[in-house]
Amino acid sequence: MRGKKQKEPAGMNPAEIFAALALLEKERNIPQSFMMDKIIQAITTAYKRDHDGVENVIVDVDEEHQTLKMYVQKNVVDEEDYVDPANEMTLAEAKALSAKYEIGDIVNIPVDNTEFGRIAAGNGKQVIIQGLREAERGQVYDEFNSKQHEILTGVVTRIDPRNGNVSLRIGTGTESTEALLMAGEQVPGEVLTEGMHVKVYVVDVRRSTRGPQILISRTHPGLVKRLFELEVPEIYDGTVEVKSIAREAGSRTKMAVWSNDENVDPIGACVGPKGQRVGTIVEELRGEKIDIIKYSEDASAFIAAALAPADVVDVWMADEGKACRVIVPDDQLSLAIGKEGQNARLAARLTGYKIDIKPQSYKDPEDGVDEDNVAFLDEEAAED
Repeated sequence: MRGKKQKEPAGMNPAEIFAALALLEKERNIPQSFMMDKIIQAITTAYKRDHDGVENVIVDVDEEHQTLKMYVQKNVVDEEDYVDPANEMTLAEAKALSAKYEIGDIVNIPVDNTEFGRIAAGNGKQVIIQGLREAERGQVYDEFNSKQHEILTGVVTRIDPRNGNVSLRIGTGTESTEALLMAGEQVPGEVLTEGMHVKVYVVDVRRSTRGPQILISRTHPGLVKRLFELEVPEIYDGTVEVKSIAREAGSRTKMAVWSNDENVDPIGACVGPKGQRVGTIVEELRGEKIDIIKYSEDASAFIAAALAPADVVDVWMADEGKACRVIVPDDQLSLAIGKEGQNARLAARLTGYKIDIKPQSYKDPEDGVDEDNVAFLDEEAAED
């Protein structure tokens, strides 16, 4: 009875491997030498895994003839020292191959072509497929890494009903990827639906085994800053600078601006004709209130401006540390503090100062800061 014909190893022969590597270099810019090193490493690892004890395996790469050959290296030893057949051979065995061998020489024993073809085909194909995946991930990573701290538009693809996390598809074609908008990075009260186009701020881009991981946010103060850069030409060209931002997403933002040109009003530039510029941004942020404040290097003037819309009578700076007491008219105390302390809290974050707000009628013989009424700086939310 005739035996069944052995099937050829599935995968690629050496010539196909060389051709695939040339294509990778041409289309994906991956050097052939880099990929060949990876293939050789995979092939030698696979051979050693199948042959216990074998230590030294080499692969000879002949680019001109597009061939690969594998050899196991063995040390020539004296008969009395012969203990490791996987890595040693006796002088008699070596002489049988060539009379030139002596004790201490290294002999390259060719690996059977059929076995090597099987190992090379399977592992070569695997490495090339992996190389393609890594190249695609690398391209996507490079594409989005260059967009850190920028605004991108994503399409809502899925909303997880368990935790409220939203999956977005960002980018197009081969350079698109999924990004996760965590529940904590969403604006409170904002309702997102599948298919909706949403602007997000790219906080960070990280490499991972499953491809680039894009960390996005709708609550980050940087989103407001970038929206103003897109809307206000004077910010984009550097005439007007955004010095700091304090934000409680979905409710209120305070932004301090400064003009490098005395002829340009920084607040007027941000508000725009008939409030159009700031109005567009408020609409994008679903009605979030935005206070635009003129920055000043004079800390007292900056703190007084930051407490808008309340009027400030006086600002007393503490002798040490970043703290102050602010005096406001009696009828504006609640306005200065704001609902649930929001106005004072945002002013503290914007300026970097602890602010103790007192009514004008308050008399304190001791000049100090009343810690019970301080709006503490939330360092995590402060923006440089």
